[in-house]
Amino acid sequence: MYTFSNRLKMGSIILMVVGVLGIGWGFLAAPSTVEEAKAMVAVSHDDGHGDAHEEDAAHMGDQGHGVASEHGEEHGTSHDEHLLHQLQNKPWAALYVAAFFFMMIALGVLAFYAIQRAAQAGWSPLLFRVMEGITAYLVPGGIIVFVILVLSVLHMNHLFVWMDPEVVAHDELLIGKSGYLNPTFFLIRAVVFLGGWIAYREYSRKLSLKQDESDNNSNFKLNFRISAAFLVFYLISESIMSWDWIMSVDPHWFSTLFGWYIFASMFVSGITVIAMVTIYLKSKGYLPEVNDSHIHDLAKFMFGISIFWTYLWFSQFMLIWYSNIPEEVTYYVTRIEDYKLPFFGMVAMNFLFPVLLLMNSDYKRVNWFVVMAGLVILAGHYMDIFNAIMPSTVGDQWYIGIPEIGAFLFFTGFFIFWVFRALTTAPLQPKRNPFIEESRHFHY
Repeated sequence: MYTFSNRLKMGSIILMVVGVLGIGWGFLAAPSTVEEAKAMVAVSHDDGHGDAHEEDAAHMGDQGHGVASEHGEEHGTSHDEHLLHQLQNKPWAALYVAAFFFMMIALGVLAFYAIQRAAQAGWSPLLFRVMEGITAYLVPGGIIVFVILVLSVLHMNHLFVWMDPEVVAHDELLIGKSGYLNPTFFLIRAVVFLGGWIAYREYSRKLSLKQDESDNNSNFKLNFRISAAFLVFYLISESIMSWDWIMSVDPHWFSTLFGWYIFASMFVSGITVIAMVTIYLKSKGYLPEVNDSHIHDLAKFMFGISIFWTYLWFSQFMLIWYSNIPEEVTYYVTRIEDYKLPFFGMVAMNFLFPVLLLMNSDYKRVNWFVVMAGLVILAGHYMDIFNAIMPSTVGDQWYIGIPEIGAFLFFTGFFIFWVFRALTTAPLQPKRNPFIEESRHFHY
């Protein structure tokens, strides 16, 4: 039985406390009026854009162009309100990126776990308890994301522009999508998806533990059947979830590859965390029967899915950029102009580094090497989610500040605390899995 060390527990709690302070500071520092927002931008740029804007408007008025002046004032007011919403979105967007990313890791692990169950894989049963411990985070992590979505529906933030009735009323495209993109249906879908994922996780975990005390394989067979059925539900729900929770922050843009793209990101992130948690537990004297071949296979998945992610990223980018259709290409124009470093940086972190670090088969067996590659992969995919959400919510007003760092630290600590606490609730090695002996003697 794994024992949650006091050092790890205290470390995760400290991260949560520091993170809460950072998140709180972000919300307290957010502007509440247009004047405060303009002042913040003027200070950050230190070039007096706000004053210049006011002088231009006054100059137009002095020239006597009544209609033009009125139009300019309306445009200026609209721009200022948009700026206010962007700056108010900063702490919300930072919170949402971190909340979604760590929930996404648990969901990616759940998909990998279900695949292993449905495939009746012989190499992985020794890792099932690690996977079950990580997927335990899906319950609190999913609830946190759902609460953020509910607060968005209640207009506590402006993350999803289509939730504003005034915006929809003047946008023909959003009016056409209102049958699908409406708050009630949006939350119903979220409840169905989270309910299905959590229900499978809890029931599969229950059957896994019951199998240890059983004198037959009935629980194992039932787990196999529900895992196969769950994968069908997962493939559908994950795609729709990615449209709802990420793509709809920019409701004018769409991509038919987006569901697969987010799946690849969550899948490789989940497998990476499985490898890192396994290596940590093994270094502490637990999981003695997990050998280098198990780590090698996890690293092989990290390498392979990184290539798959790159294929999807390039396919989506190349086709949209080459076709140059205005309503599609603006997605990338915004990111290349305003997010050049995180946009191209995450491509290097998610493709070049995994290829260079994990291509050699021998390096896949070196634990510290796999951990180093894993840290780069996780940081890269965190930036991937950052790039997916931030441009449509905060525009060019982004920077890595206290709210972003605070949100990351809080959810890192919370994730570590919840996962390792869950690992203490059951033996780390299954007893009566029919393939446990094959897993013990697995050699690649």
